[in-house]
Amino acid sequence: MRAARAFAAGLKGLMDGQFELIVIGGGSGGLAAAQRAAEYGARVALIESGALGGTCVNVGCVPKKIMWNAAEVSAALQAAPGYGFELGAAQHDWALLKHGRDAYIHRLNGIYAANLAKRNVELVRGRAQFLDATTVSVAGRTLRAAHIIVATGGRPVTPAIPGADLGITSDGFFALSARPERVAVVGGGYIAIELAGIFAQLGSATTLVLRGTKALRVFDSMLGETTLAMMRDAGITIATDAAPAALERSPDGQLSLTVAGGRHLDPFDCVLWATGRGADVGDLRLERAAVRLDGRGFIETDRYQATSAEGIFAIGDVTGRAQLTPVAIAAGRRLADRLFGGQADRHLDYENIPTVIFGHPPIGTVGLTEAAARERYGDANVKAFRADFLPLYHALTRAKPRCEMKLVTTGAEQRIVGVHVVGEGADEMLQGFAVALRMGATKKDFDDTVAIHPTSAEEFVTMR
Repeated sequence: MRAARAFAAGLKGLMDGQFELIVIGGGSGGLAAAQRAAEYGARVALIESGALGGTCVNVGCVPKKIMWNAAEVSAALQAAPGYGFELGAAQHDWALLKHGRDAYIHRLNGIYAANLAKRNVELVRGRAQFLDATTVSVAGRTLRAAHIIVATGGRPVTPAIPGADLGITSDGFFALSARPERVAVVGGGYIAIELAGIFAQLGSATTLVLRGTKALRVFDSMLGETTLAMMRDAGITIATDAAPAALERSPDGQLSLTVAGGRHLDPFDCVLWATGRGADVGDLRLERAAVRLDGRGFIETDRYQATSAEGIFAIGDVTGRAQLTPVAIAAGRRLADRLFGGQADRHLDYENIPTVIFGHPPIGTVGLTEAAARERYGDANVKAFRADFLPLYHALTRAKPRCEMKLVTTGAEQRIVGVHVVGEGADEMLQGFAVALRMGATKKDFDDTVAIHPTSAEEFVTMR
């Protein structure tokens, strides 16, 4: 009897470690892939050592949007006198906002855990390491599966300069218990633009530190140029040609940033590095599974999210491609459809992915930049249309941020291949125009669409 029980226990242990799919990483992409596979009946294990939801839910999109919303409320209060409201001096409680934001995120973490349980996905807590191409070790257990998805996301990187550890990253932004009075945000990408805008709108004296002279370099040039002009108008200091060289703290606690040419930018209470993100793969022991990385340290994948190792896939920020939450979710679901849903050619098309940068005002873009369109189709085959106007909302306000739009078209039929906008409402208006672009809409289609008046979005269908 004892021998029989021991055999049964050993068999159960073997079965407990055997899955059809193992997902390493409980961020947006990993959760989406695991749950979709489980819906098809697959036995799935999801491995995560931190809070469920990954970067987006915990130190990215969701808490960032809450902070952006707070900044928008601040802007509305500033606009209120123009509309006849008499307001007293507004006081903002950063700590109270942080408490409410963190409580909301904690509730989301619980919802994700409940969703996994509802779909019978086994949540394994710990950091995974590959033993071979079908086996991982985690929290003292050995797990095996024919299919393994790496979805460990990214992490902020900081410049390799003296004193870099005196600054914080975007992760540290969400840990701030109080608003710094004077802050420098180093970087020119979308994270830098977003956090600098939030700091400034909530009352911090803010400096945006650029390595060169441009921001949002991978986007259409109009977006970066207009954004910097608007930031200057909003009182943000723009330091250009200011590659960071060293960061120091004085005896009184103030930070001084030394940049190219020996210039000193100071004093600051906080310096935030928004200088890029790298793949979070350092302790996975990918070499044991023969998974290759590219020259930037991201996992190489093909159009089907497959890595160099048979049966191992990667999705989301860990691949370095279109590092956006909806992209990770879409890639994860399509991969599960292919592996377990019988959809043999199911994969994500990385063309024409819309995105919004939550600056003040927001910035929206989908499709090709004007420069990329001219390179692909030739100058003679590309025509760009632009609109520049003051939104009606600001007819009565002291601040006068404008809105700029661009349509990029190609060919005799003027098919729209790029839609770009900076201005209030860009975040909400872009989704529908992204659908139109993906369906192959032409400038005539836009022209023939009756405008909704008075809105900013109507300019897309009336520009000449």
